[in-house]
Amino acid sequence: MLIHPWDAPHDEGEWRDWLSRHDFGQLAVNGLPGDPPWVQPTHFRYEAEPGPYGRVLTHLARPNPLWRALQANPTVLLSVVDDYVFVPGTWTVPEGTPTAHGTPTSYYASVQLRCTAHVVDDPAEKAELLNRQVAHFQPDGGTAPAVPGEAPFGRLLSGIRVLRLEVTEVRAKFKYAGNKPREVQDQVMERLAERDGPRDRAARGHQLRRRVTG
Repeated sequence: MLIHPWDAPHDEGEWRDWLSRHDFGQLAVNGLPGDPPWVQPTHFRYEAEPGPYGRVLTHLARPNPLWRALQANPTVLLSVVDDYVFVPGTWTVPEGTPTAHGTPTSYYASVQLRCTAHVVDDPAEKAELLNRQVAHFQPDGGTAPAVPGEAPFGRLLSGIRVLRLEVTEVRAKFKYAGNKPREVQDQVMERLAERDGPRDRAARGHQLRRRVTG
């Protein structure tokens, strides 16, 4: 992922805060020789500790075909993309330039986590990590915890494997016209507010926040 200086996060807190609120991504696992990479969509829980970059918790079904590839190479990439919008070229034209000469583009936020994957099969540890993941998505509870050998979920633990991903490197990008003149940024923000489509408010918020604090 190319990251221009104007698209880079202002600090670690920016990508950590964004990642704490975006918990669905694609896990890329290197394929076996001759095979393409495996890409698995998944919900996950990001935890800021331990280590300098934290860790990720997720789980997959035991029959998932990516396990062999993961055992061969535990280095994986978790890619998370959201708050993306298409910006028509007519919105990006500086004053005095024909509208047809504007460049269409995309705005988006993306965090890529390079990780070392650890497969957890021990029933007690698996249950503890699974419960931590569920607690992230259901902080108010409502679902019984997984306990090995106990109903209702103990017997189901054997059907999944938990992944504990140790984050070793982070690449983050917030592509929101940071290199454009202020007049163009203003135009785009006005158009995003007028269109008010899916993710337009989030994209406009990023653009305004990064301009004010950058």
